[in-house]
Amino acid sequence: MQTSERNNPETAAETADVPLQLSNIKALVEKINVEGLGRTKDDLVIKTIKELFEAKDFQQVVLKSQEVRTKLEKLGCFKTVGVFIDTSKGEDATSSGLEITFTVKELKRVLGGINTLVGNNEGSLVIGSNLPNTFGRGEKLQVEYTYGTKQSKGFNGMFVKPLHNKANSILTSSFYQQNSEWASSGYHLCEQGISLDASFDSVPLLRHSVQWEGVWRELSCHSRTTTFPVREQAGHSLKSALRHVIHYDNRDSAVFSNRGTLFRMVQELAGLGGDVGFVKHELTYQLNVPITNDVVLQGSFQGGFMKRLNDEKMIYICDRFFLGGPHTIRGFEQRGIGPQSDNQALGAQTYWAAGLHLFTPLPFKPGHGGLGDILRTHFFVNAGNIDNFNFGNNIKESARILTDRYRLSYGMGLMLRLGTVARIELNYCVPLKCQRGDRTHHGVQVAVGVQFL
Repeated sequence: MQTSERNNPETAAETADVPLQLSNIKALVEKINVEGLGRTKDDLVIKTIKELFEAKDFQQVVLKSQEVRTKLEKLGCFKTVGVFIDTSKGEDATSSGLEITFTVKELKRVLGGINTLVGNNEGSLVIGSNLPNTFGRGEKLQVEYTYGTKQSKGFNGMFVKPLHNKANSILTSSFYQQNSEWASSGYHLCEQGISLDASFDSVPLLRHSVQWEGVWRELSCHSRTTTFPVREQAGHSLKSALRHVIHYDNRDSAVFSNRGTLFRMVQELAGLGGDVGFVKHELTYQLNVPITNDVVLQGSFQGGFMKRLNDEKMIYICDRFFLGGPHTIRGFEQRGIGPQSDNQALGAQTYWAAGLHLFTPLPFKPGHGGLGDILRTHFFVNAGNIDNFNFGNNIKESARILTDRYRLSYGMGLMLRLGTVARIELNYCVPLKCQRGDRTHHGVQVAVGVQFL
């Protein structure tokens, strides 16, 4: 009696144990369909999906299909994107031929809504409307009105044009009007301006942004008790500035980071017209190192330096650096560190701030949607300094000037995550080292915001 592999149970068992290798299955994409297109331009879709024809086996087809699906979702044209892989049909179909169908649902022509924005211990109501995929290639035209709980309000309009190239280049033009109150410095600021921005990636995760901004500003006294150094700067000013921003972020989370690095550097040249002129540099660095699965050690640093361009140009109080408060050096009032006049912060042209944090979910357990996922305990030490320092050519002497009369605080508290970008901090703070004129805050301090030291 003759036997075959089909009838031999031992051979069948061995065959069943061999994993299926998708890379060994020859496949050729013969046809691609995109269903649901309306106002989106064909050339943009063709440019995005054509790489699928390069697939040589079934594994490449599956992987490239998902990559193309992700790219289609990022175009800013579609609400949903689905993919379906089937064998080719028709007279010209081959045995290894495949037909791929993408089902897309375009965004509505007009979108709008009302939401809230949290930052710098202030909540804002945002009313906005936008026209997504305005001209069929992922453009967006957007207008927003913002009203804050601290009397700040503003209006802005923006047009965004993605270029859909390898560098992920995006061109943005905007105009805005912003009113803000700064009671801790005794002034009110009204800004009306326009800006142009070109952003692109030089290498993965390293984002560059080249900006130009022209803004007309009106600075006025906040109250009758506004100090004289602020009063003498009241009035109108015109600022025209070029700015270069470098941003690198490989953290696993923007709020509760377990690992990764954040690096941001801003260089600004003001004085290309108008009466404001300075050169300004600012640096932000953050490093997160996991100690155990749930305990993270974080080190952070911020620093800035600015210099007046010439005697004909001015540096106003709204251009300067400020330090102190629950977002920077905890244990001090908002803008409570540095040059003061009548308990009102005047700002300065140089500052540095550093923080060391130990994050832990204890006594809460993370995972499975529990409190440990949104609530953390942290212990911190903050230090920093700010003033109008006069540096010389001696590096050691300049370093001594920066560290002399520094401020220091420590404490512990709870952090509550708000969505994916913001958090609330409830801390008990102890200012350990301060200087004459500083406004300290010993005890419980609450902060709501996006960026923290």
